[in-house]
Order: sequence, then structure tokens, then C-alpha cells
Amino acid sequence: MMLRIPQDLGRLGYGAASLGNLFHELTDAEATAVVDSAWSGGVRYFDTAPHYGLGLSERRLGAALARYPREGYLLSTKVGRLLEPTPANAGSLDDQGFVVPAAYRRVWDPSPAGVHRSLRESMARLGTDRIDIAYLHDPDEYDLAGGIATGMPALAEAKEAGLVRAIGIGSKSVRALAAAVRTGLCDLIMVAGRLTLLDDSGAELTALCEDHGVGIVNVGVFNSGALAAAEPGPQLNFEYAPITPDRLAELTRVHRVCDRFGVRVADAALQYSLRLPAVVNVTVGASTPAQFRRSLEGMSAAIDPALWPELARAARGGATLDLA
Repeated sequence: MMLRIPQDLGRLGYGAASLGNLFHELTDAEATAVVDSAWSGGVRYFDTAPHYGLGLSERRLGAALARYPREGYLLSTKVGRLLEPTPANAGSLDDQGFVVPAAYRRVWDPSPAGVHRSLRESMARLGTDRIDIAYLHDPDEYDLAGGIATGMPALAEAKEAGLVRAIGIGSKSVRALAAAVRTGLCDLIMVAGRLTLLDDSGAELTALCEDHGVGIVNVGVFNSGALAAAEPGPQLNFEYAPITPDRLAELTRVHRVCDRFGVRVADAALQYSLRLPAVVNVTVGASTPAQFRRSLEGMSAAIDPALWPELARAARGGATLDLA
């Protein structure tokens, strides 16, 4: 499959939501240390968004990457959410999971003017003169059909103007992702939590992307941490909510199979989707260098190919893709 992307993304990328203080605060020094750990581990693809910490992730990622040669890495961000100042709310905290002052509000705007403004403001926060990849961010959360019909052509215009080198969509909605691919405008899509050991509801996207020459960047492979935990338990989250009994039973079966093969579930979760058609990269987050190093190790861990069909049978009674 010939892909329309700037260069090789590498097997593993770093998703910088944590740099926007997702769920808990980081210092600037801690944020820089995480980026440095990714770089030292050979990672050369970094993803962020204005949404992450109301611009804080972009500012921190840009500052950390400024010490490295710009031609040596790929940088992606997202469009669709503009940041409008709300100084009257600066004394309150953001209400969307980021521990930052609510000094800005998110405004949906996938229009050509909104996309161009978003990219230029992102470049200013990142301290760069170019964005390699831009994704339309979560159009399903405001107007799926209208967002794609407006936002994808707007991104194509930005690409034609040289503001970005590749475009696509980032979402957890399989419907939104598929609709964007069918426009014929996507170079890449970022699939969140739908091609994992616990949720393969995005399986149809792999053949669709192959047919259209579109690459898949797979994110959310741990399903809110359920697949990163050392042991299954009711205290875990799945899809940002307490895990259900059915999902916990499925996770328990996955652990049993991995135990028989001597494989960590987290390592299997990382490597699982790289076997799927069209998947070109797995991007993960981390809030500490040690956390990211574990993902680096997991991506290179030796796994017996016989594990995959066993996992397919274990998860949801064998309803997953058979990757034998």
C-alpha cells in the first residue's frame, strides 16, 4: 500500500495530552523529561492538540522539541476547536479533564477560516513554522456530517497552501472516521480506542483504509488504562468510566492467555494493532519517563505469533479479528 504521508512515522509515537495536565499537573521540567525520554528511545513522531490543556500541551511540546533539529521529527496537531480567551474564568479550572485555569474556552469551528486560524495559532504555540500532519478533531462531537463536509475540504485547502504536509481525522467514532476516509482527502486517520485487544469495533476501517491508501495511527491502545494494568480488577477504568463486569471478564480472559505465553498484557496491547492492515504507527501517552520507557520496551518485546489467535478466541468469545 502506497501511503501519502511525509515520511516514516516509526512504530511508536508520543501523544502529548499529558503535557496539558491531563488528570494531574506536571511541571515544565517533568514535561520536558518525558519528551526527552521519547526522543532518546528513538521516537520521532509527536502528536498534540489545542484541546489538550487549552494550549499548554502545544507550548510545552514545542519548547521541548526546540532543542532538536526540526527536520528530524514529524509533528501533528488538530483543528476544529479554537481557543477563545475567557479571562473572567481564569480563577476556575477547566472542566474537561485538564488541570489548567479555564482562561480559554473551546469553540467548534471547522470552517476554512477556522482551520487556517487554528493552524497558525498552533504553530505560534509550538514555536514552529510548519505542521507536518493536521487532523480534524472529533467532528462527531458537534456535527458529524457537517463537520466532515466542511473541515476536510478546509484541511485540503490548507495542505494545498503549504500550511501542512498531510491531513486526516482523529476520533473514536468509527462512523466519523469512515466518512472522512470516503471523502478521498485523508492521508492518515487517528483511531482512538477502536483497534485494541478489548475493542475491535473499528476493524472495518483497516480494509477501507487499504482501499483508499490511507494510513492508520492507532491511539488509545490501553483503553483508559485497563490494558496497561498488571492485573485485572473492578477498580480499573475502560473508556474513561469504571469497567463493566462483561469487559472485566473479557480482560481476565486476555490476562490468562497472556500468562500462558509469558507475555505482559500491556506489551500485547501495544503490538496487537501493528499486525493489522493499514496501521502504520501506534502512538501512546505518558506522564513520566519511566512510563514511556515501559512502552518502548513493550513495543520491542518478543511475542510468539501463536498468541494472537489465542487472544482472538479469548476476547468476546472469539469475536475479534483472527490474526493467525
